[in-house]
Amino acid sequence: MTVNTPGELIHHTVLLDEAIEALDIQGTRLNGVYVDGTFGRGGHSRKILTQLGPQGRLIAFDKDPYAIANAEQIQDPRFSIVHESFADMHAELAHLGITKVDGVLMDLGISSPQVDDAERGFSFRNDGPLDMRMDTTRGISAAEWLAHEDEQNIREVIENYGEERFAFQIAKAIVARRASESISSTRQLAELVAHAVKTREKGKDPATRTFQAIRIFINKELEDLEIGLAAAYECLAPNARMAVISFHSLEDRIVKQFFASKVKVAQPDRRLPIRDVDLPKPQMQLISRMKPTEQEILRNPRARSAIMRVAERIVGGAL
Repeated sequence: MTVNTPGELIHHTVLLDEAIEALDIQGTRLNGVYVDGTFGRGGHSRKILTQLGPQGRLIAFDKDPYAIANAEQIQDPRFSIVHESFADMHAELAHLGITKVDGVLMDLGISSPQVDDAERGFSFRNDGPLDMRMDTTRGISAAEWLAHEDEQNIREVIENYGEERFAFQIAKAIVARRASESISSTRQLAELVAHAVKTREKGKDPATRTFQAIRIFINKELEDLEIGLAAAYECLAPNARMAVISFHSLEDRIVKQFFASKVKVAQPDRRLPIRDVDLPKPQMQLISRMKPTEQEILRNPRARSAIMRVAERIVGGAL
């Protein structure tokens, strides 16, 4: 599905039909409560609304003010938008009087309009202010952070969040450059990284990993993901499903490990006199792991790294 709102850049929603199918919106759940943890440009939310019954409800979250403005165009009494991270899901839903939901979808990818809008500062391909904040109303920009952070911390961020083997050289080059001029544009940073990276991955811009790392750090993406997964689980009703679409290995590892921790519950020593009925029970069961089809990747090359993992809360599982 392509969302092409007037005045906006085109956005292709990744795994659109597959994600909605994974939520299993049918039967008694047609009038259930669902959460879209990352509204983005609304592809998944709009599709969920076409599946919901008249008494159904969808609450969407997003940090991006542009996404919020887009969501506010939806005139549907079943829909609500919250300008917060999905990490705040549990508290925000409680504020709305919601304690349990029938499904949660979290699409962790950055949207095409965010990447393609030079003013947002996410892309090394388009020159613009070096901002990178999902929520431009809060926090510090990437330029502000690079201007003041020490070399060791810059290196660790680029190495840990970008898995960049030239992190030391890049951090050193950033500190050397800022001594003579501020690094305030995406082009400045991209050119600086290109000079610091000695060998290039085939088909990948040398700035890719550095831009990814700084964006993840500035927006606390991995911290929010860990908190958000736990919050989403706490909100799931029995038999409710959680579907999470990730786009790089750091995200997917966190999702995979979280689901595994709910599927494989630690058991006590088998020598202890504990009845089977009293043993800890799994909290979730894995439903599927899915990637985009070749056809979707041809239509939208940015979908190529996506992985969706789906799990369902078990009735009677540990709380």
